[in-house]
Amino acid sequence: MCLLALSLSGVCVTAVESRPAGVLAAEKPKHRPFGARVKAFVALTKPRVIELLLMTTVPVMFLAAEGVPDMWLVLATCVGGYLSAGGAGAFNMYYDRDIDAMMDRTSQRPLVTGMVSPRECLVFAATLTVGSTVWFWFLVNPLSAVLSLGASLFYTVVYTMILKRRTAQNIVWGGIAGCLPVLIGWSAVRNEVSWASVILFLVIFFWTPPHYWPLSMKVKDDYERVGVPMLPVVAGNKVVARQIVLYSWVMVGVSLLLTPLGYTGWFYTVVAVACGAFWLKEAHALQARAKAGITGAKLKEMRLFHWSITYVSLLFTAVAIDPFLR
Repeated sequence: MCLLALSLSGVCVTAVESRPAGVLAAEKPKHRPFGARVKAFVALTKPRVIELLLMTTVPVMFLAAEGVPDMWLVLATCVGGYLSAGGAGAFNMYYDRDIDAMMDRTSQRPLVTGMVSPRECLVFAATLTVGSTVWFWFLVNPLSAVLSLGASLFYTVVYTMILKRRTAQNIVWGGIAGCLPVLIGWSAVRNEVSWASVILFLVIFFWTPPHYWPLSMKVKDDYERVGVPMLPVVAGNKVVARQIVLYSWVMVGVSLLLTPLGYTGWFYTVVAVACGAFWLKEAHALQARAKAGITGAKLKEMRLFHWSITYVSLLFTAVAIDPFLR
């Protein structure tokens, strides 16, 4: 997997000399109402990202159970997953609070506005991380607890602290943290990791770059301003679009491995082929526009970004439904 991803990327590592100094709130806002504070702490957990993580976790549990899993186990896994991913998201906001203050997309995050202090954020993140590990260990199983803790540490340390500001490959390898919920869902039911879960792990691994790079193309001025070497910052649109197409083909190919290996049937296959074909159409259309030198709104890079969320939702819904149609 590593060699394949490196061969697809064709992009050199770019170092960032120093961490930019963000313009943070000098002091706490004088008025911090309770309701706004609660919303701020919820925002630290990046709930929209967690929704996507749970969308990949729960369907895998249905596949692992070959039907309906224990619903209490599903609930326990979802709660643990939210706590774990929420802790990682809070750690990410703590570490990135300087650049968040300088980016339009993140300028209203709780630490930037002062609604939550850095110390409060750090304590909150640590509490969620420890709590989620204990939760998984006693209410799900130790293997899921280890995988959950691993995902949190990978996102916090490997992606946020090491890769994000140093290399254009940040989202490729940092995306591994977002793949682990697939393994957690499977291990919660089976207490093991199988080839089916590994294949779905790889689907998310190859999905992550072509999902995120279109958004990075849209907001590349933000990343350039703070010195974060996202691929669109260090490479032109043609290069980025080519990488998106290459990763897309591999992703679709990997998604079709489940059926010949006997893990899924006709329903999943039909959905995977149809959704994959539409994805490839959109990816190639973006590449064609990039090759033609189109920029700005007419590049329509966000079409693929929005479709990527629909794609993974439909694909994993098919993963959950397929066991009932075989």
